Amino acid sequence: MSDAVFEFPLKEKVRNYLRVEQLLGQLKITAKAEQSSLQLVFFEQLFELLDLIERIDLRSDLTKDLEAHEKSLVYWSKHPKIDSTALDHALKTVLRLRQKIKTEGRFGSALKEDKLLSSIRQRFAIPGGACSFDLPNLHFWLHQPIEQRLTEIAQWLDTLALLDDAITVGLSFIRERGQFKSTIAESGFYQGAAEDKNELIRVKCRTDEGYYPTLSGNKYRYALRFMLFSSDDSKSGSVEENVQFLLAAC
Repeated sequence: MSDAVFEFPLKEKVRNYLRVEQLLGQLKITAKAEQSSLQLVFFEQLFELLDLIERIDLRSDLTKDLEAHEKSLVYWSKHPKIDSTALDHALKTVLRLRQKIKTEGRFGSALKEDKLLSSIRQRFAIPGGACSFDLPNLHFWLHQPIEQRLTEIAQWLDTLALLDDAITVGLSFIRERGQFKSTIAESGFYQGAAEDKNELIRVKCRTDEGYYPTLSGNKYRYALRFMLFSSDDSKSGSVEENVQFLLAAC
């Protein structure tokens, strides 16, 4: 049996967190590539991430979340059965990240000042714009020794380490708020009411049954519908039978 977890944000803030998390994960994978063609993919994803974080106020959202996590940890520290070692470690991590976010500049600002990145970024917005005749300086860079290229890529990623750590911690606190519970979607449909603290709906279901979940709604109410997966439109549509799945409201 093969399971997959589908995550559906109920708030725009969490939607942004998940997008940043995915892009950072893809960057880490392509950053290790030695082929020039895959390193071009690294630049594409890097500029996509920069475009995203320039449009949203991640610093404010992450700072507010970290302050809330600090209050929660201080509250739980008074519980007699709490693991004090794990709690102290989590609290120190939250305090460190909050302080660094306050003192450091806007996420990605160092990359905007990089000479090579700033000279090639605009061309990547054009389909096929990274050809050698469009960007001879990038073509030259791609023919430098692999050790040099990997070192520079690591340096670029290092400037995003704080963002990576803050997003990881922020999402871990959200995800850990909810526990998976066995649930039934009658005729492939399930409707639920979200609590004030809920920011993310997580659905774990089998992928060998030929269906996947979709979610509609908002931070107050949401509806899950399971759909048949098929490349043939005549065979796609809603699942008509009952579906058993695991649900976590975080």
